[in-house]
Amino acid sequence: MENMRDKKILIVDDEPEIRMMIERFLRKEGFFRIYSAADCASGLSVCRANKPDIAILDIMLPDGDGFSLLSSIRQFSSMPVLFLSARGEDEDRLLGLGLGADDYLVKPFLPRELVLRLMAILKRVYSPAREESLPVFRLGGLTVDLEGAVILGGSTDMPLTAKEHGILVKLYENRDRIVTNDALCQAVWGDDSYGYENTLMVHIRRIREKIEPDPSSPIYLLTVRGLGYKLLVKEKH
Repeated sequence: MENMRDKKILIVDDEPEIRMMIERFLRKEGFFRIYSAADCASGLSVCRANKPDIAILDIMLPDGDGFSLLSSIRQFSSMPVLFLSARGEDEDRLLGLGLGADDYLVKPFLPRELVLRLMAILKRVYSPAREESLPVFRLGGLTVDLEGAVILGGSTDMPLTAKEHGILVKLYENRDRIVTNDALCQAVWGDDSYGYENTLMVHIRRIREKIEPDPSSPIYLLTVRGLGYKLLVKEKH
């Protein structure tokens, strides 16, 4: 299996002590290809020059914010991103996840928690692909290609983020049956999935925006109140 600790990590935070603390702990855990930046401009420059495999982005930066930086990065890279912020408001979390971030950690945090979440993301995104191919199926006029992690058939192709992809794989494996919130969180976040139900709701909303004719009145990805979700697949090929 590929060694996840060979992956290149970018840390963007305007507080030198935070950058040093994160880097020190990552090196202690065996990571050694670590880059850091103090603002959006230098962070973007490092991304273009060194092509990191994952980024840890602070939200409040001197020349902008982590959200705008992520939007700029997404123009040329789909690498996973973990947000750090002193702010824990729901709107920040929703905006960050909506832009395609993979996780969100509020300061102050335990360094060990950061490393665990970082490793979970790296394993999800970079673990060797399954030997069997993932399915392609139809939802109305759209084609959901789980092998290519993309939804086809709209005005533009819509790529799936790592978490959206994991959720849809689990739902498709249990299509037309209820999948509990716990089972979905376990499938996507692994053993540290406790407390991710609200985050799961955000990703479900984003998936519905990509697959439903009317995301507010879903016909394919249904909520089963108090239990979880169900994916209704009418046609497959």
